[in-house]
Amino acid sequence: LPALFKQELQNTEAEEGGTAILRCELTKPKAPVEWRKGDTCLYPGLKYEMRQQGSTAELFIYDLELDDS
Repeated sequence: LPALFKQELQNTEAEEGGTAILRCELTKPKAPVEWRKGDTCLYPGLKYEMRQQGSTAELFIYDLELDDS
């Protein structure tokens, strides 16, 4: 069976220049997670950091800009 979200993602507000953290909890631990913005797949680097521990996945977005919304 595919992994599902235990809860829907919540909107997050953050200040320009700051950091936003998006979290999701999955029904399966260590399920592969692909973070996207529209049709664009996000990859780790200076702007984005992805972490996953057990069934919780997190996306950190650094140095926020208006285009990140």
